[in-house]
Amino acid sequence: MQSERQKQMNNDPYQILGVPRTATQDEIKKAYRKLVKDLHPDLHPDDTDKHERFKAVSVAYGLLGDPETRRRFDAGEIDASGQERAERRYYHHYAGHEDGRRYDPGPGFGAAMDDDDLSDIFAQVFGGRTRGPGRTGFRHEFHARGQDLRYHLDIDFLDAVNGARNTVTMPDGRTLEIAVPPALRDGQTLRLRGKGAPGMGQGAPGDALITVSIKPHPVFTREGDDIAMELPITFDEAVLGAKVEVPTVSGSVSATIPKGASSGQRLRLRGKGIRHPDGRAGDQIVRLKIVLPKRIDAGMEDLARRWRDTAGFDPRADLWRMT
Repeated sequence: MQSERQKQMNNDPYQILGVPRTATQDEIKKAYRKLVKDLHPDLHPDDTDKHERFKAVSVAYGLLGDPETRRRFDAGEIDASGQERAERRYYHHYAGHEDGRRYDPGPGFGAAMDDDDLSDIFAQVFGGRTRGPGRTGFRHEFHARGQDLRYHLDIDFLDAVNGARNTVTMPDGRTLEIAVPPALRDGQTLRLRGKGAPGMGQGAPGDALITVSIKPHPVFTREGDDIAMELPITFDEAVLGAKVEVPTVSGSVSATIPKGASSGQRLRLRGKGIRHPDGRAGDQIVRLKIVLPKRIDAGMEDLARRWRDTAGFDPRADLWRMT
């Protein structure tokens, strides 16, 4: 059987996350994300041991991931499950009076205080509500809000931009459906009211806190409220100009490549960036990149040779003048 010390160590949220007590909040978050990805129930549907560890990791991060709950745990105000620690109070806590007299309980302590007095004291000690069933005894009822539980969710880039509905698997196997709002940022936390741990007595349940990681997109990147992308164009489109289809986060649009375009030149598509629920919207920045075919045929070589012999153009002339 495990010793009491071993049980405490197994319940220590720092040991569960594998971080020292001096770890920074960023180090705690990094350790949590790694463990979640390694232990997620979706990856190990039949491994009950990993399911339990996943649950323990979520509870541990619920304590340490929030600086205030971490402070309270370190100070001994709450235990490893997030519940309030009942402060031990003895008669001498009530011994001082304003007139300096010392309270002596004496042999008649039990008879000197009725059930209502005892209920008031226990309400002070435990922070809950008591009911006295009569002078033969009393019963104390705990009413405490449930603990907030933390989860991690990877979201596709376009779902984070445009909004979507998604699901996350909880440590107990339940799934939560999440309405992902548009314009969501990487690292943002969504709060689902009442979806955390159940409360004690008539206490309200806690909340579920979903921290989001946004997967990179092969074409688009986010720059504030703007969306950036690189658009390949052909040699002839750059020389002669053209109308081309350009993908955006909300569908394709037609854009004009100006005659004589160069690689690195930027086009701005107004209102095609991140769109907020209040109507604000960023732009899409399109960076042009001239791309030649992998195989250069004789006709293209001849065209380039004749142009070089007659043009006399040196794109590096300004570069030499600045050095």
